[in-house]
Amino acid sequence: MRKIIMMILVAMATMSVSAQKFALVDMEFILKNVPAYERANEQLNQVSKKWQAEVEALNTEAGTMYKNYQNEVVFLSEEQKKKRQEEIMNKEKAASELKRKYFGPEGELYKKRASLMTPIQDEIYNAVKDIADQRGYSLVLDRSSDAGIIFGSPKIDISLEVLVKLGYN
Repeated sequence: MRKIIMMILVAMATMSVSAQKFALVDMEFILKNVPAYERANEQLNQVSKKWQAEVEALNTEAGTMYKNYQNEVVFLSEEQKKKRQEEIMNKEKAASELKRKYFGPEGELYKKRASLMTPIQDEIYNAVKDIADQRGYSLVLDRSSDAGIIFGSPKIDISLEVLVKLGYN
């Protein structure tokens, strides 16, 4: 009896899966063809380089302070040594805090990326959703992600359609 029920459930699951429609998109392809994405990436690269230079400048300054300290340590009193060590540690701490402020998980770069990329991603999502709704797709997969898609028929790839819907050819 259990075997019969299992076979019926498998048959029903197979029928329901076969009735669903699927599509693929290539997000890398779409993003490469959206000029706003390229501009946003360029802005992020420029601001990232600027902030990285600021952090490196503080680290270099701390390194110079440490080298000077090592060269002069024999001539310094205990009080002067402590003062210099504190100055060096404060400079290293400032560099670390600045790095965290700019590049940390909730840092300025993350916020900047979200403010620039979210509107683009939302626009693409809405275009994909509209096409999926119009054509009755139950599932749309990104073929450029690591989802493990070994083969996807070009017939079900709607990447060009998404670009056209976004206004790009």
